[in-house]
Amino acid sequence: MTVKRMDNMGIVVEDIDAAIEFFSELGLELIGRAPVEGDWADGVTGLRNMRVEIAMMRTPDGHSRLEISRFLAPPVVADHRRTPVNALGYLRIMFTVEDIDDTLARLGKRGAELVGKVVQYEDTYRLCYIRGPEGILIGLAQELAHDA
Repeated sequence: MTVKRMDNMGIVVEDIDAAIEFFSELGLELIGRAPVEGDWADGVTGLRNMRVEIAMMRTPDGHSRLEISRFLAPPVVADHRRTPVNALGYLRIMFTVEDIDDTLARLGKRGAELVGKVVQYEDTYRLCYIRGPEGILIGLAQELAHDA
């Protein structure tokens, strides 16, 4: 059996409202927001008495989703938000954008910080990493037009 699709990518934040605003500015659409708790939630996560608020956001093409979670209980046990790009585990989310310069200008107003610099990979992409809400590592890629 093969994977049918990737359903979503999840991130945990302290300020869910700021994260929703940031990813909305990037172009994602908020499609739902709800509390999650109960036996089923405890069972799937392995956490007892879990209470979390989630927001589900969708990319403009409708194919990808980002689940943003704010844990109310139990307390958060680790913080990986400021880890460098070569850290083990969760690394980053990468989004393809129409105009990387415009995106950086808009997200900069929401606190985004460029990690290194915008670089060009061959004649295919312009790329960069930014730190988004709460220092979350986000990749941006702009596909370059090719003459046929």
